[in-house]
Amino acid sequence: MRARFARAGRLGALLLLAGAIQATPVHASGDQPGFVVVGAPVDRRDVVTWGASADRMGDSAADRGYRLVVHTSVAGSDLRIRLSNAFGDRPVTFDSVYAGRRQEGAALVPGSNHRLTFRGARSVTVPAGAAALSDPLPGRLPAATDLVVSIHSPDAAGPATGHGMAMQTSYTSQGDHTAEDSATHWTQTIGSWSYLDTLSVRPTAGTAAVVALGDSITDGWQSTADLNRRWPDYLARRLRSAGTHVKGVADEGISGNQVLADGGGQSALKRLQRDVLSQPGVRTVFLFEGVNDLKAHTGVTAQDLIAGYREIVERVHAAGKCVVGATVAPFKGWPEWDPADEKVRGEVNQFIRNSGEFDAVTDFDHTLRSPYDPERILPVFDGGDHLHPNDKGMQAMADAVDLTSLDCAASHPRD
Repeated sequence: MRARFARAGRLGALLLLAGAIQATPVHASGDQPGFVVVGAPVDRRDVVTWGASADRMGDSAADRGYRLVVHTSVAGSDLRIRLSNAFGDRPVTFDSVYAGRRQEGAALVPGSNHRLTFRGARSVTVPAGAAALSDPLPGRLPAATDLVVSIHSPDAAGPATGHGMAMQTSYTSQGDHTAEDSATHWTQTIGSWSYLDTLSVRPTAGTAAVVALGDSITDGWQSTADLNRRWPDYLARRLRSAGTHVKGVADEGISGNQVLADGGGQSALKRLQRDVLSQPGVRTVFLFEGVNDLKAHTGVTAQDLIAGYREIVERVHAAGKCVVGATVAPFKGWPEWDPADEKVRGEVNQFIRNSGEFDAVTDFDHTLRSPYDPERILPVFDGGDHLHPNDKGMQAMADAVDLTSLDCAASHPRD
């Protein structure tokens, strides 16, 4: 490894300004060509406190409301959200957007629900392929808060953008009920997040974030839904009490995701800029991908995957951030496993452990494997399909991360 390591408050009300505007495009720091963020400019003091990778979902519908439940990591003031239309084929207007603290189910803590604006306007129209960043909402947001973002679109149509496997129950309504504290009109449940892809806050000076770039294991499949037991959630709990600068955690896993090819979402290479490097306040990228490339049986070799890892490392370093690489976990017993895949997995893991190209390494293979058959997950960690860890396995993964490796001092050129 390279030696690069150093070292319930209430949401305040926002002045409500009437009228809708088409926000002026603003390119956030690091945004790739073709991915434009409209709305207020990015503030370099902001740090991501929650994130979910954008993907193409089914067709959207007009006059529908979404009450989206998310769980924050780092505390801070001046909440901002990002609404994504990255996979839309036409503009979408959001005419009412609110944020408040959850009481239970779809019900909010009375008085906590406040309107978000976009350059002072209540409404924002997001072009196809773009996203919108809200104005800061005054007030302090504690860590580990169940925050509810309620959005309504009068004209949504065509492909929706969102995150399909949330492992969290959210709610929908017909019509605009975003300003309501009660759950009366929010009777339909969904297991996905629509349009919302980022929450950021302004924490204490020097605080930073880590982004977990991964597949269904990072996305939390086989962890208990609605209890925030994905391994990045357990990591966030550890970071809250640790004496490190990294406190924010964004989970950018997508089920079925691959490093090299599109399939379960766009490939890690293709979505790196939008889902990871455009997030505010990121110090470290935690890369845990590769198993889906192997089990797809497309002829991917160890050298193919290594080339993909190297490109990610190079791009992250060019953005002035560090990269922690995680070894590919065992999956013998999964229907697509075969000895040829296992051989490639071994070669790839040797590269991750020994190449020195990552700033640090977390050995998830060593953490999860059975001592009696190292090609299999230890039964006590197995979620039942021999690929995805259960809650105990997720916690073991988070416990295996050296927190000082996330708090690294990057020596790479910053953008």
